[in-house]
Amino acid sequence: MEALKRFERAIGSKMALVSLGCVALGVLFPQAFGPLESVVPALFAIMTFQGSLNNTFHQLAHVFRDPRRLLVILAVNVVGMPLVARVLAGAIFGGDPNLVTGIVLEYSVPIGVVSYMWIGMYGGNTALGLAAILVSTVLSPFTIPLGLQLLLGQTVQVDVMGMMTSMIFMIALPALAGMVVNDATHGWGRETLSPNLSPISKILLMVIITANATGISDFMRNLTPVLVGVMAFILVFATSGFLWGLVAARLGGESLPNLVTMCFDCGIRNISAGAVLAAAYFPPEVMFPVMMGTLFQQVLAATFGSVMSRIVAGGGGDERGGLDRSRRP
Repeated sequence: MEALKRFERAIGSKMALVSLGCVALGVLFPQAFGPLESVVPALFAIMTFQGSLNNTFHQLAHVFRDPRRLLVILAVNVVGMPLVARVLAGAIFGGDPNLVTGIVLEYSVPIGVVSYMWIGMYGGNTALGLAAILVSTVLSPFTIPLGLQLLLGQTVQVDVMGMMTSMIFMIALPALAGMVVNDATHGWGRETLSPNLSPISKILLMVIITANATGISDFMRNLTPVLVGVMAFILVFATSGFLWGLVAARLGGESLPNLVTMCFDCGIRNISAGAVLAAAYFPPEVMFPVMMGTLFQQVLAATFGSVMSRIVAGGGGDERGGLDRSRRP
């Protein structure tokens, strides 16, 4: 187990490069890693369970007593970004409905669990971050298929019930189960079980990224100007997600810890969930925009982490580089 934890620390500090390496493996060796796609939903459920062991109902209740910030984060993630993505993607790539679908799906998935790591690293409001992750995850079986149906209409056929069922078993139920285990064991789930499962979850994440990347192998080997344009679009729009969070926090006059949380929660998406859905319910071309997020997301998170550090240095940080937690509401 100690060897696994050392492995986790090693890849955790280089997650951006690890993600790129996994994508490269899937693209270069689709025959070797393609068969793993069949077990990806089960692997993802294990990951969701492990991540949710850090949540408690008490933390959730604390955030719900003043839900303004949570509602802003959810509004950006569930309504704002999918709607803008649909409008822009339709205007730029309207001739290819599958690419438009992939872009909208990419920005309809819930907040990425890895955002909690970045929030903690830069002294954000972890209770708010956990609540946003949990709520967006639990709602996703309903918000994703219904949102796609509303935004895409008859452009694509969306299996609403099938997608909802998959999301419930892959995300919602494991998320609730993790929180129940943590509360029922009075913190043992968070303090003992979660750290022991964490290295395994990192390995599973690598497997999931690699397996899902096999779905875009043909496209990456035969890039066209349109696909390069999709890559550029995803880079710009993924960057804007972090900016949405920063602007919303600034407009609301939020403290620095809340600003950090809103930045990362609006910028980091559960791309693996989107890739699983793309593989299961849509044509192969839909996978391309979704997986492009894997190329950029961790690099962008690290970049905006540096922005957080500069904000801290400019006002409200302590000498260790953490945020002034006394300002947290």
